[in-house]
Amino acid sequence: MSDEASWDARYAESDRIWSGQPNVVLVREVADETPGRALDLGCGEGADAVWLASRGWRVTAVDISSVALQRAAQHAADAGVADRVDWRHLDLGSGFPDGTYDLVSAQFLHSHGDMPRERILRDAAAAVAPGGILLIEGHLDPGPFHHRAHPEMELPSPDEVIAGLALADGEWEVLRSEAHERKQTGPDGEPAIRSDATVKVRRLPS
Repeated sequence: MSDEASWDARYAESDRIWSGQPNVVLVREVADETPGRALDLGCGEGADAVWLASRGWRVTAVDISSVALQRAAQHAADAGVADRVDWRHLDLGSGFPDGTYDLVSAQFLHSHGDMPRERILRDAAAAVAPGGILLIEGHLDPGPFHHRAHPEMELPSPDEVIAGLALADGEWEVLRSEAHERKQTGPDGEPAIRSDATVKVRRLPS
């Protein structure tokens, strides 16, 4: 099964698989930033893109799943921000959106297939405009979702993420590089602790 078919099948399992709320780290790290152009990679059902649009950002939101994008577009319409989000059906393993952005966000951009995550994140860095931010949030362990864990899934540390970006010396500022724990409810309703990694870097103004 292809990555696209796999994600479509997962989204088809229920009417909604995510909370509908923006990612906590995105809200924390971006709330005080001046709105501009944003790129949301792996946007899923659209909660992050809708939150950004509601705060004045012009958002390009990308996902491999057409099922997820249909839900995301409805979410944006219900929130009254449909005109501020450009939804793109795209496999980031084989293509990347054109242009530069004041914010590029990759929140939990993981896949059970052979997605070239490190290369995609380097492409993400290249898409950041001078003065702009790249924000990456990822898992460090599968937490309570061991049944969905795959040995080929990349779960790098913050330092490994930054090294993989291959940022040019003197052109970037590291604003945050940290591992942290958070509470998460498992598939059977049991509480669990999961470790995640946050990387936030800013391209210095030219």
